Amino acid sequence: MGEKRRGGEKTTDCEQEARGNDTEGLWGSVGKGFTKKMRRVARAAEDLLYPRRCPLCDRPVRPFGSLICRECEKLPVRVTGSTCRRCGKALADPAAEYCGDCLRTRHVFESGGAVFEYHSIQGAIYRFKYDGRAEYADWFGREMAEKLCTMMRQERWRADALIPVPLYEKRRKERGYNQAALLAQQVSRRTGIPVREDILVRVRATAPMKNKSLDDRRISLQGAFFACSVEDNRKSFIIVDDIFTTGATVDACAEALYHAGAVSVHFLTLAIGGAG
Repeated sequence: MGEKRRGGEKTTDCEQEARGNDTEGLWGSVGKGFTKKMRRVARAAEDLLYPRRCPLCDRPVRPFGSLICRECEKLPVRVTGSTCRRCGKALADPAAEYCGDCLRTRHVFESGGAVFEYHSIQGAIYRFKYDGRAEYADWFGREMAEKLCTMMRQERWRADALIPVPLYEKRRKERGYNQAALLAQQVSRRTGIPVREDILVRVRATAPMKNKSLDDRRISLQGAFFACSVEDNRKSFIIVDDIFTTGATVDACAEALYHAGAVSVHFLTLAIGGAG
């Protein structure tokens, strides 16, 4: 993977690609008959008719054509500094290797990472999931793609495919989309790693996990996911979701994937809760 310098800092070709093509937005998936120029024209026309909303303030984005308001972009708190080697949560003690949660809990996944601390972007995620703000996925996905490129370079992750955490079909129809799938599609568009929605399925509905303990979450998620057998040459996966809190959902997904023949499972989320 080639490297370039940006302001004295090395960046990979993957990271350069992750930040590119912002103007294509969700039009990037339109058929091959569209040229890049036509997609940009279509994107601009759509923004005029239905102004893109800023993921942070939810007002029409300024300057026009951007994915987020310039003054809002630095508001979310990024996960930086010392992080847990297992789940990627920020650590108060720079000498520590693992957070308290991971010292107490044996996770199924290998490791993971997130872009933002959850408390700083909670409102944006709520609107993205429940208020129909699917366009937020463009900026979210760009930031996640850049994070993934960094993790793959620094932690030597392998990735044959991105696996979005599936919603139960009834809930997906009620919401209109699976937010994890939208994020994975945007990450894929910027990194070239394919999305596979045909491997992992949610076979039963589960009650909302908010305010549940880790043990209760694990009980609720038992048998909730099923994975089809994976190809011999595609066995390294990255689970994609919007939030990581206790890790129960990612563990349940990873367990199903390992049972289907996966050899490595990591995760990437937009946001992550604080270390316990």
